[in-house]
Amino acid sequence: MGFKAGRTGLAAACAAMTWLAAQAAHAANGAYAVDAADISEVGSCKVESWMSAATNTDFSAVANPSCVVDPFTPIELSLNTNRGRSDGDWSTTVAPKAKTNFVPTGIGRWGLSAYAGGSFDAATGENLSAFAVIPATFRLSETMRVNLNGGWLWDRTIDRHYLTYGIGFDWKFTDTLQWTFEAYGQAGASEIASVAQPRFQTGVRYRPNEIFSVDLIYGRNITGENSNWITLGTTIRFPAPGTQPEHRRTGHL
Repeated sequence: MGFKAGRTGLAAACAAMTWLAAQAAHAANGAYAVDAADISEVGSCKVESWMSAATNTDFSAVANPSCVVDPFTPIELSLNTNRGRSDGDWSTTVAPKAKTNFVPTGIGRWGLSAYAGGSFDAATGENLSAFAVIPATFRLSETMRVNLNGGWLWDRTIDRHYLTYGIGFDWKFTDTLQWTFEAYGQAGASEIASVAQPRFQTGVRYRPNEIFSVDLIYGRNITGENSNWITLGTTIRFPAPGTQPEHRRTGHL
């Protein structure tokens, strides 16, 4: 009885911590998990926010403000704050992240960047995870691109390391609408099979103007919990004065 309870507790802890780490890695492009190699112009800022609900009653509400600064090279700094419920338990995490671009994207060639960060329990200050990712983007045209991600995740709560991966496809099929499909996950040992199984999301972004966009996304197993998710997200942008809007530079919304 005690052994079974111990295994159940360990499994629950693994699921919860993996959920936190997965959420910290989000906000690659709003609620999408697979990042592009581009970063915004120096001096620009944006606030991404979204709410996600799963069929198993898990829930997540996220705010992710970010700005691009240039202390020695352009760096995009963000702070993901997540209030969520997993397996009936509520928690609040914060996840600072820094991203920089090494090779700009362009049609017919690869662009390359890197980001790293960690997640913390807002109540206790405990460091829950650390991560580092290399995003690469190949632009097929002005309206289509493929994003590849490869990285590392350390779940400090159980001292376990994972390789992370992701592939995504973006298609801007009108001036105001973009479709995204992505598959991603983490490879490594886990007591819960779904934690190491692939995760999927697909959604549509509507951007009626330079400042605002909204996303509606369907996801499956997006935090390793083997459930279906619906996400509604928004982005509000504050472009740097005199700069070209991001979607004019990259061709994507």
